[in-house]
Amino acid sequence: MTSHSNKNQRTHKSNRKSEKSRHSKTQMGSFRVIGGTWRSRRLTFPAIEGLRPTTDRVKETVFNWLSAYLPDAKALDLFAGSGSLGIEALSRGAKSVTSIEKDQQAATAIQENYKLLAIQENLETKVLNTDALTWLSSFDKTLSNETFDVVFLDPPFRKGLLNDCLNYLERHHLVNKGSIIYLEREKEASDIVIPTSWNLLKEKEAGQVRYQLYEA
Repeated sequence: MTSHSNKNQRTHKSNRKSEKSRHSKTQMGSFRVIGGTWRSRRLTFPAIEGLRPTTDRVKETVFNWLSAYLPDAKALDLFAGSGSLGIEALSRGAKSVTSIEKDQQAATAIQENYKLLAIQENLETKVLNTDALTWLSSFDKTLSNETFDVVFLDPPFRKGLLNDCLNYLERHHLVNKGSIIYLEREKEASDIVIPTSWNLLKEKEAGQVRYQLYEA
């Protein structure tokens, strides 16, 4: 005969597992690859506070803009977050992506999604678990000849990070003449200082978001 105490213990454990399972599910988000090799694949990422993946609507427009620039491109995904933009770029023909992400959980999830898609077997990828501004400010051109053909710049909104990023990209020559820079920012931001050598190619708004494409 099983005692009421044992039954209660099993029930309590079962309830805790159920709660843990429900809690885990609520802590995960997902995004869809819009086009290319992994079109329609849905991938998950940890739903971290402040992490704001680019919407499907905006992403589809942006990658239509970028279609001519991505084949064999070297891409830099600053503030990578879910990794959605970098993975979309690889799906559409970029040959490499360097992703910079401060949150360890998010950085690990990007690497796991790369493994899931077997990206690292065929393409060059690098995920750096570090602060984007720290990485940009300490980048030493004398130790690396690295430059990027496409840069995704989508920092957390209302944190005052964008101008410093633009300054470091220009000062440390991480983009060449002809490089393409994608900016995503809050619509009301009026103090953004774009390098004078950059030309605005495309611009749209969606809700409270303004997104732009520049050519260095």
